[in-house]
Amino acid sequence: MKKNIKFILLGILFGIILIKAEVTSWFRIQEMFRFQSFHMYGIICTAIVVGIISVWLIKKYRIKSVAGEEINIAPKIFHKGNIFGAIIFGLGWAMTGACPGPMYALIGSGYGVFIVILLSAVFGTYIYGLLKDKLSH
Repeated sequence: MKKNIKFILLGILFGIILIKAEVTSWFRIQEMFRFQSFHMYGIICTAIVVGIISVWLIKKYRIKSVAGEEINIAPKIFHKGNIFGAIIFGLGWAMTGACPGPMYALIGSGYGVFIVILLSAVFGTYIYGLLKDKLSH
């Protein structure tokens, strides 16, 4: 537990940043889905750029994990299941007003109803695990 405290603290800091940036705001998410505001698109695009640069740096300089292990990023293969997964993810996001990261921040902010949404997400992941061999990927 002691060595994981830094990750817990980073998670708390990340949650605070999500709350302060209004990423968890249902109204901001609604604005995004109605194409009424650039706020969320700006945050998402910034995250994509940071992710691209981070992966490039990890590959170029062979950066190791905190534990000193080599980081291997497997290539992703596109298939039609990605489209269905994206649609389900987007519908869940639109209906609940939260994607997985902000869900934890919302629970931490005292919005207890998101525990139901988190449990639903875990249940959906479990069902996918049961059915993945029968799906088209």
